[in-house]
Amino acid sequence: MHIKKFLILKNYIDFVKSKFNKRPFVSYSQCGEDLIVCYIFQYLGIKKPTYLDIGAHHPFHTSNTALLYKNGSSGVCVEPYPTLFKYIKKKRKRDICLNVGVGTDSEKKMPDFYMMSSKGLSTFSKSEAERFSKEEGQMITAIIKIPILSINKIISDNFKEKPNFISIDIEGMDFKVLNDLDFNKYRPEVFCVETLTYTRYSKGQKLNNIIEFMKEKNYFVYADTYMNTIFVDNIFWSKTNLCI
Repeated sequence: MHIKKFLILKNYIDFVKSKFNKRPFVSYSQCGEDLIVCYIFQYLGIKKPTYLDIGAHHPFHTSNTALLYKNGSSGVCVEPYPTLFKYIKKKRKRDICLNVGVGTDSEKKMPDFYMMSSKGLSTFSKSEAERFSKEEGQMITAIIKIPILSINKIISDNFKEKPNFISIDIEGMDFKVLNDLDFNKYRPEVFCVETLTYTRYSKGQKLNNIIEFMKEKNYFVYADTYMNTIFVDNIFWSKTNLCI
């Protein structure tokens, strides 16, 4: 057991060293999540994983999929903020870019979208927008109508089977979207989900309900960077014959 854990760590270190030796050490993610994700797919033997980036925000800055894109992968980027969507579409030519939000089939098809002074905190959640405004020094700059699609609809319309990787960062709506995903029909190998509430002074609350939910769906926590948690499918991982 300990030997297998050592091999995982050694392989990851070798992977990072190889990236460092070939070109400047670059991570586009908030806390290096993309390097971990790239290593997981290398280990799993998936050379060009497809992805669904929900709350893409920017083509490169704090992006969990930019490094995959740079390495030849492509996927779907979902961004409801109109100007951010246009910039992503301009810079990520191989990706399908959708100017929509992600919700459930039971929700309004054109709900209010709260545009915040910090664009990355814009949200469909009225309660989060009000909390950002009252407690976190943000301003609601506009409220607009943006169409929403369910995560299952986005996957069925844009992927042959399912994305290999799903990244979710949608300010207070993450758990709702995960809960709506049909895990029986669509089972990505890897997820990266924001699991910390936003606060100005880094005193956010860890969203353990997301972590427990993913464990119930038979995903394990591969890594946690405090702000985000990376989950891997136990079923697929077990096929690699390397248990942890």
